[in-house]
Amino acid sequence: MQKPNRTALVAATLAAGLTAGLSATPAFAQCGRASWYALHSRTASGERMNPSALTAAHRSLPFGTRLKVTNQRNGKSVVVRINDRGPFVRGRMLDLSRGAAVQIGMISAGQAAVCVAQL
Repeated sequence: MQKPNRTALVAATLAAGLTAGLSATPAFAQCGRASWYALHSRTASGERMNPSALTAAHRSLPFGTRLKVTNQRNGKSVVVRINDRGPFVRGRMLDLSRGAAVQIGMISAGQAAVCVAQL
């Protein structure tokens, strides 16, 4: 399989937003490293962590923010909701729930290069 190009992924994410009637400039769009976690404790938002849910942790985005996350290696995407804080590891911008990580094919690697755009 051919490796997706970062510029093409960002352009495709923006095009998907336009098709869905969203603004041409998302409030948040960035590429970086993501990891996944599967705890059963409470999240920073106060809800119980559900590893099967399509959720994520970000250091500063408001709780409830929806992001489209695209794995740069395989082009697979998932829409997640921010409900926790983190990751607190240098070089990582997002922690995905196990369910979201499965959807974009990054379980075995543990982390992946991703591009995200706010919906």
